[in-house]
Amino acid sequence: MRIHLVARKTKLTPSLKTFIEGRISKLAEFVDNIVWVQVILGVEKMIHRAEVVVHAGHQTMKAAAESDDLYAAIDKAMTKMEAQVKKYKEKFSEHRGISISEMKDLSAGLPAVFSVVKDVPVRPMNKEEAVQEMEKLGYNFWLFMEKDAKQMQVVFKRLDNTYGLLLPVKK
Repeated sequence: MRIHLVARKTKLTPSLKTFIEGRISKLAEFVDNIVWVQVILGVEKMIHRAEVVVHAGHQTMKAAAESDDLYAAIDKAMTKMEAQVKKYKEKFSEHRGISISEMKDLSAGLPAVFSVVKDVPVRPMNKEEAVQEMEKLGYNFWLFMEKDAKQMQVVFKRLDNTYGLLLPVKK
């Protein structure tokens, strides 16, 4: 992280520099991808102004504050910046309570729940008859016994309005 300090119409003392770097290190605790920080300090007519610009990832955040005391102005600006950085971090954090791998572990132990169980009469037919039956009933797939092979097959409608056929294979 690169830190750039600018002092306008005021002197940048070592204690002021240490104070600013300490507050910036707090920002680094919230977000680890801070590229650079610029702090601009200035005094005009006894009003102290502090402006903080932080560039993290693809986001540039800016906060400014004024006060009678330079340390108070820096403190106010850094407090505003901390709120922005926390909001930025929250934007990219995962809002789900558990991860996908934990979800798989949980679902492995649960029994399958069937909402509908239908008895389907299976009669021998060819592929074309199975497609007609499926279309007539308004289904996306149909289980049937192939006339010639005497084996169970599934015909299904694909998204591109063509049909697919599932054939059983022994392993």
